[in-house]
Amino acid sequence: LGMAVPAALQRSVVYPAGRHTASLIFLHGSGDTGQGARAWIKQILNQDMAFQHIKVIYPTAPSRPYTPMKGALSTVWFDRYKISNDCPEHIESIDSMCRGLTDLINDEIKNGIAKNRILIGGFSMGGGMAMHLAYRFHQDVAGVFALSSFLNKDSAVYQALKRNEGVLPELFQCHGTADELVLYSWGEETNKMLKSLGVSASLNTFPNLNHELSRTEIEELKIWIVKKLPVEAAKTN
Repeated sequence: LGMAVPAALQRSVVYPAGRHTASLIFLHGSGDTGQGARAWIKQILNQDMAFQHIKVIYPTAPSRPYTPMKGALSTVWFDRYKISNDCPEHIESIDSMCRGLTDLINDEIKNGIAKNRILIGGFSMGGGMAMHLAYRFHQDVAGVFALSSFLNKDSAVYQALKRNEGVLPELFQCHGTADELVLYSWGEETNKMLKSLGVSASLNTFPNLNHELSRTEIEELKIWIVKKLPVEAAKTN
């Protein structure tokens, strides 16, 4: 039986000013869109998060029934039984989305971008999705970032890393101490677990920040992005 081919994800793209040699995939939080996440960052920075050589892609999650909203349709990367770190993961929806996002990664590879020149990350649920995508299926990407995000206690990510032998992408994590939706302690626990499983992970703490993005945080993220995806010297023939 032929599997239904998922439609390509809609995306909002910020093109590099110069030669495109690296790509960044930014995954929005639950109920948002790629355009919405891009506009939010643009509002905070007073300009797009843009780079000389890095293409920034903001895909939009397809609409699906979302259990925490009593089954109402929402643009979420996967379903959750509840917004909590001590319940099972809705692995079926996570895995189907990993396939859709793999298509997006492959589009960049077809455009001539090496896998180790691609960064994946996001805000809230988007950061959780990025960790599943990278640490379970794409361990050869340049790095992962998770802003105000967490993984459930028995996450499939932890199971996959227990069996892992290779080098893992570095994780850049940010979390506000005043977050009332995704508790700081959940982010901290995720960080500790990943570190214990061999991930080089930093946790940047933002006092008094709720479930939101701050300018300082995005500026720090940008510095990290360029560190992971430096400008490549032009190849001389």
